[in-house]
Amino acid sequence: MPKVSSVIVPYATYLRVYEPLAAFPEAERDHWARYARRPDRPTYQDELRRALADLLPTPPVPVPVHESSDAFVLEVDGVVCVCPWRTRLRGWQALGDLAEELPPPVLDAVLPPVVRRQATQDYERWLTRNPDARPWIRTSTWQVPLHWFVLVADEERRFDKGSGDIPPMLRYRTPMVQARRRVARALRTLRDAIDEGPLIDGLMDVGRWLEEFHPRSLVELDYGGLVHALPAGELEDDHSAADVAEGIAALRQGDGEAAGEAYGRLVERWRSVRDRRSAN
Repeated sequence: MPKVSSVIVPYATYLRVYEPLAAFPEAERDHWARYARRPDRPTYQDELRRALADLLPTPPVPVPVHESSDAFVLEVDGVVCVCPWRTRLRGWQALGDLAEELPPPVLDAVLPPVVRRQATQDYERWLTRNPDARPWIRTSTWQVPLHWFVLVADEERRFDKGSGDIPPMLRYRTPMVQARRRVARALRTLRDAIDEGPLIDGLMDVGRWLEEFHPRSLVELDYGGLVHALPAGELEDDHSAADVAEGIAALRQGDGEAAGEAYGRLVERWRSVRDRRSAN
């Protein structure tokens, strides 16, 4: 069996916000400025491996005892932008979703009820001291939620097949102002066409989240570890953001047939991904 420190952890996808250093309080800004100069910054795989390692003891540690001081870093046009991991906060939030992801017997075996109750109580106490806390990263497993694709455009897509020890990569990056504009425009179209539904609910939720950040931030949609679970040919042909944009544009023009065709392509593509999840 490979060691936790070397195993590739697949299946997780990410929506990240990178804020400019100016968005942070001075003390934190100084920390991130020093951090950005480090040559050995960890990756998202390192974060996942640490989380897996915390589940090995008995009892398991579902949420880190201390908050992470790591971040992802980008430099764009000379401006350093950081996306703090906030692993502890995201761990607490993820616990609330596990009941929908795992059958009760499996959940109890992985994380006993007493462990989950303690983590929930710790989170509630922490929230009373940090009521405005929010993560810079949203995570999904075995899929990219369709409403995430509304934030980006096909021309912002970057795909690399990888080679040797370099894994494949599929991601989008867009300025915050563009992401917010696309959300607002899509919501107007969808509300006129279908009134309500999960796509509208998801867009409203992510739109409120984006409003929490500096207007000069960057938004990144990253297929993350899911690239390790999908054949390279499928990745290369995956233009889901274009399909979502085409479907919404068709609805805006009153062309239900074209919207249905775009939606059908999306459903078929992501059904095959869900099928692999079931097979595992």
